[in-house]
Amino acid sequence: MHQTFDIAKASRKVLSQFLENYTLEQLNKRAPGFNNNLIWNIAHIVVTQQRLVYKFSGVPMIISDELFEKYKGGTKPLQDVTQAEVDEIQSLLFETINQTEADFNNKFFKDYQEYKTSIGLTIKNIEDALSFNNYHEALHMGIIMSIRKFV
Repeated sequence: MHQTFDIAKASRKVLSQFLENYTLEQLNKRAPGFNNNLIWNIAHIVVTQQRLVYKFSGVPMIISDELFEKYKGGTKPLQDVTQAEVDEIQSLLFETINQTEADFNNKFFKDYQEYKTSIGLTIKNIEDALSFNNYHEALHMGIIMSIRKFV
């Protein structure tokens, strides 16, 4: 599992660079043909990791319910985010992965509610969830790479 967390941390480092190197206007801009923007995709990654790992394990998520509702699957940006929100998301990029790794190492995740993903895979345990999460982050990283060409 060490490699799984290393991959997640590397992904989060790349995402963090978008937050550091793009303006608030660029992060909020919706590119033609896309339903969302850079900041939505980054926040969605944080929210989905929390859902896959914590919510389906039956333990409280690290993030707020408000953040979860705003960026869960099926949502889209309704208004521009503020710099304070960008700062919170940037902080959560690393806090959530670091806490998840600590919780995993401390055997915090005991139960898991099976979940069938949109691509037909069934996640049966925490290891499956962590592995699938890296796939999900890579998928959205590809979307982010496409959007950045237009902002």
